[in-house]
Amino acid sequence: MKIAKPFSEGRPALYAWLVVVMLCLVGCLNYLDRMMITTMRSSIVAAIPMSETQFGLLTSVFLWVYGLLSPVAGFLADRFSRSKVIIISLLVWSLVTWLTSHAVTFEQLLATRALMGISEACYIPAALALIMDYHPEKTKSLATGIHMGGVMFGQSLGFIGGWLAENHSWNFAFKVFGGFGIVYAMVLALTLRDSQSAIQKSSGDINKPGGFAGAIRKLLRTRSYLFAILYWGLISIVGWLVVAWLPTYFKEHFALSQSMAGVYSTGYFHSASLAGVLLGGFLADRWSRHNPRARVLVPLYGLLIGAPAIFLASNTAVLSVAIGCFMLYALTRTFTDANMMPILSMIVDARYRATAYGILNMFSCIVGGLGIYAGGMLRDADVALSAMFKVAAGLMLVCVVVLRYIRTEPVENQVLNQIEK
Repeated sequence: MKIAKPFSEGRPALYAWLVVVMLCLVGCLNYLDRMMITTMRSSIVAAIPMSETQFGLLTSVFLWVYGLLSPVAGFLADRFSRSKVIIISLLVWSLVTWLTSHAVTFEQLLATRALMGISEACYIPAALALIMDYHPEKTKSLATGIHMGGVMFGQSLGFIGGWLAENHSWNFAFKVFGGFGIVYAMVLALTLRDSQSAIQKSSGDINKPGGFAGAIRKLLRTRSYLFAILYWGLISIVGWLVVAWLPTYFKEHFALSQSMAGVYSTGYFHSASLAGVLLGGFLADRWSRHNPRARVLVPLYGLLIGAPAIFLASNTAVLSVAIGCFMLYALTRTFTDANMMPILSMIVDARYRATAYGILNMFSCIVGGLGIYAGGMLRDADVALSAMFKVAAGLMLVCVVVLRYIRTEPVENQVLNQIEK
């Protein structure tokens, strides 16, 4: 009697795309669960009295915990089963989301945000590494772009929290999405698997991942990875600065209402970002068939387009021009998001991919938070937002220079070259 193979083994190419689809929904939940609290401030403060500083601390604590634990979370995905790390992460943060709905004091709410930071930190490094395990070179960037599109879609759905809070209660959304995440984690437990080819390759390597400190030392000795950290940190400052202050810029510079400024700075902006990760992934995959540096060059050319766009947007008095320029920036800036993990897969040991991305995540959170804080200080010093956006354009050009120093020769070839020498 012929025994049927599991779906993941019988049709590996189709299952590789199914993995992307399944993780898209997880990524959407990951950002929706963390973002919706920011859209229901009035409802939460009415139920649990707190100061503006305390409400801001709810997001800050999440960001600090999430960023600091990202390297450790990435190492867990490299050391153990990536699919299990993803499933457990989803289950725990969904339980925490549901638990948030039962908070009755500020301290309880703050504790749930810290717990969410711990559990959600484990997801992105493991998910992107699993996608790299399943997809060949010709589809890595598009697969990553589609997944990041799911993340951005979840970010753009944050308004649902405020809408549900107004029509029901502030904790209703946490009950709904927490419960959905718990059920979906059970579905993934039956359907999501690690890549067998990646497992076999790892099992044949006598130098399996050791301790966390050893993994960090090995990564930090890789020259191209150090440039990748510098690049990711600088581009994160630009990204956080623009996202945090764009609504204020539209409102003040063009005398718009708060609602219209929000539409132009989120609806239009995030739609262009979603198109950008898909386009950036597609272009890099196609070009990489003929140019091995395509995954670096696509983000590089994207920045060369985005930097002048931001500069022009900060100088124009025409609303339609500013909207168009910021959309062009959003479109081309996200070429980086589609290609960062594929770039890492070419410059670091495959055993440390998730750890490598976790370190990038940590730097993104730290410098991004500093960038937002610095923007606030400059605002207090009466520095115009248009001047800050000009600085952002300049940083993008610095990023172009840094990208040129990232060597994208596959790690396996680098090792062989060292042995031959």
